Amino acid sequence: MHRVSKIVAAGIATAALTASLSACGASSTESGSKDKGVGLAFDVGGRDDHSFNEAASRGVDKAQKDFGEKSKLMTAKNGETEADREQRLSSLAEAGYNPVIGVGFNYGNSVNKVAKQYPNTTFGVVDSPSQAKNVYGMVFAEQEGSYLAGVAAALKSKTHQVGFIGGVNNALIQKFQAGFEQGVRDTDPKAKVTSEYLYANDDKGFNDPAAAKGKAKGMLDAGIDVIYTAAGQSGNGSIETVAGKKGTWAIGVDSDQYLQPGLAQYKSSILTSVMKNVDVAVYDLIKSVHDKKPLTGNKSYTLKDDGVRLSTSGGFIDDIQAKIDEAKKKIASGQVKVSETPAKQ
Repeated sequence: MHRVSKIVAAGIATAALTASLSACGASSTESGSKDKGVGLAFDVGGRDDHSFNEAASRGVDKAQKDFGEKSKLMTAKNGETEADREQRLSSLAEAGYNPVIGVGFNYGNSVNKVAKQYPNTTFGVVDSPSQAKNVYGMVFAEQEGSYLAGVAAALKSKTHQVGFIGGVNNALIQKFQAGFEQGVRDTDPKAKVTSEYLYANDDKGFNDPAAAKGKAKGMLDAGIDVIYTAAGQSGNGSIETVAGKKGTWAIGVDSDQYLQPGLAQYKSSILTSVMKNVDVAVYDLIKSVHDKKPLTGNKSYTLKDDGVRLSTSGGFIDDIQAKIDEAKKKIASGQVKVSETPAKQ
């Protein structure tokens, strides 16, 4: 949705903005043309996490192919401060990149703050809402896609024991947990779901494959035979561990992890993946700026419009696809409401 102002109001706002920028000493880049291309700031793990960041980069790659858009990609490190993120975003805007996109909820505050300092640049943030006039907030119904993963896990488990591993115990990852647990319960009320987190409050949880390996091993040793991991690059460790035990399944996240070259040796153990179309959202924003009709405000990518979905690569869920489709229809129609918060045990 585009924000459209009346011509008179726009003229007044422009005049006021010009005066404000003159008083504040606006950068020459901000007041000039913005044709450097796309500035993308990754969360920890970077482009090659085979998951969330990699999905965002696909959107940039498509824009480069379609429009010849150039890009600059920057990556966060473990333990960063808010100031670190603000500096990264500011450097991209100052250099003339447009749009400037922060990948991940950690960029929520910094994107909205920095955007106000660069009103002629369009900003985007994945997994966090817009709070500024020139910001496009891209949010997803992770709980709905995860519900379908729960249905698949319940139908494929031989032990009636399944597990969820989250990278960091926060509101966003709890959406994955909540949907998964609800999908399992609705499909097999007798199934036991064990949910655990790598870290309580440390972004390293998205960049610690070794920790996920240990957590997955403990679950497998306890008789769990399907494990869904929502932990960014850490999930690679979980998938590797599951692949080492015959008769067990891993469920991937964000990207179709069956198709990731870095996980190719484990793909026969990847049952499916809960895909968030981050690439589509990022591409939508880049295209809107290219077309000089920049998107702003918030957009929710849901199961109903394929904003989230289950991958079918490998054919491992073909035999249960009808039941997954049935569950999808119930969610899309509103017959099933998927919770964003885990039920109290």
